Amino acid sequence: MTPENHLVATLSAPSLSTTSLPEAAVILAKRRKLGQPGPLLAETLRPQSLNDAFALQQQVALEMAEPIAGWKCLLPTPDKIVVAPMYQSTVGRVDHNTVDIQQCTLWPSTVPASKGLARVEPELAFVLAQDLPPRLEPYSDAEIDAAIGATHLALELIQSRFSHDSGAGFFDQLADGLFNQGLFLGPEMLPAPGFNGEQFLLQLTFADGRVQHLSAMHPNQQPRAGLYWLVNFLSANNIKLLAGQAVITGSYAGVLDLPFDEDIQFQYGDWGQFRLRFVTKTS
Repeated sequence: MTPENHLVATLSAPSLSTTSLPEAAVILAKRRKLGQPGPLLAETLRPQSLNDAFALQQQVALEMAEPIAGWKCLLPTPDKIVVAPMYQSTVGRVDHNTVDIQQCTLWPSTVPASKGLARVEPELAFVLAQDLPPRLEPYSDAEIDAAIGATHLALELIQSRFSHDSGAGFFDQLADGLFNQGLFLGPEMLPAPGFNGEQFLLQLTFADGRVQHLSAMHPNQQPRAGLYWLVNFLSANNIKLLAGQAVITGSYAGVLDLPFDEDIQFQYGDWGQFRLRFVTKTS
């Protein structure tokens, strides 16, 4: 895949006013911090285009006033982009220095069909070892590969800041961060030569001995494809990727609804495994 195939675009100025953007951002940032989904924004505050939605998303990042610890992305389509920041306070990491069960804190689902459960998506996370600042020339795939310091098993933590029956559309969700509430970074994996990361057999083992098997396949086949696009999209829009930031590029098995307060082992085929207990976030 070459940079010219990434559908990279420089977004133009939003149509939302300079007063509407911060007003809308305050609402979405407050919902994110409290874990409380709500109704649609007032019509004058709702994004009406990709330009509006991305500008509002970035305004929310300013309102959050904390470091961006990573990004979620997926290869774009002609009318949609999948890109959203993840914040430092919402990223958990596996602790190799403890024998205790790992804990992951997150807000429970408010969706009726999964209310009270933990909603997660199995992913790979690419952690950068060097900065990738904006520049005029697109980054090549090889340059981006060289910037990756580690590849980790990961779980994206899922929650929207809009209630399930709000009628929120794609632009609303893009402005809000596309259902992301955080990230759990599991153990590092060491890809073998020729590794493409297209698919694996996901096995979940629960505390009562139940075992669930899922066929896990990346939506873009190649999990780095979205990363290649993201780097050049952010560069074109004057946003710098930083060493230490983690990038996830699409779920291998959709959204999983899992219980809180129960030990669960995640086995990512022969890539690695970790044990985890989901704990309800309180603040």
